[in-house]
Amino acid sequence: MWRKCFPHPFLTLALWVIWLLLNNTLSAGQMILGGLLAIFIPWFSAGFWEERISVRRPWLMVKFFASVLWQIIIANIHVARLILMSSDRLRPGFVEVPLDLTSPLAISILANTISLTPGTVTCDLSQDQKSLLIHALHIDDAQSTIDEIKQLFEKPLKEIFN
Repeated sequence: MWRKCFPHPFLTLALWVIWLLLNNTLSAGQMILGGLLAIFIPWFSAGFWEERISVRRPWLMVKFFASVLWQIIIANIHVARLILMSSDRLRPGFVEVPLDLTSPLAISILANTISLTPGTVTCDLSQDQKSLLIHALHIDDAQSTIDEIKQLFEKPLKEIFN
């Protein structure tokens, strides 16, 4: 019964919180309207979801998001230093990151996390979904960049979803 009414409970909660943040109010009307939208959007769109979201360790997701926020702060400082010090020393380039993830949702979160981090952007997912093409603002060593992405972002996602 619970799953039928709330097919994606985390999405419902996230939509409700985002609605309240966007409206910048906790008035009863906005809380009710946001709650109704947060319930009905996942309910109406449940048929479009290819896979059932299976989070093995939800507490690790909180740790992952905190780590991502920290990495975004560190990357902002690093990119600012690279640009302000000497932009002629920048070595932009592409790296292909092989994936151990199999879940389309986990791959999507990884690709978006990489793009959220300043100085990197996900450009392409291979046809076989086994690797991501990443553009980085500055690459000293391609293998260390790949190892860093796999350690900081892919490994926790693998623990959460696979």
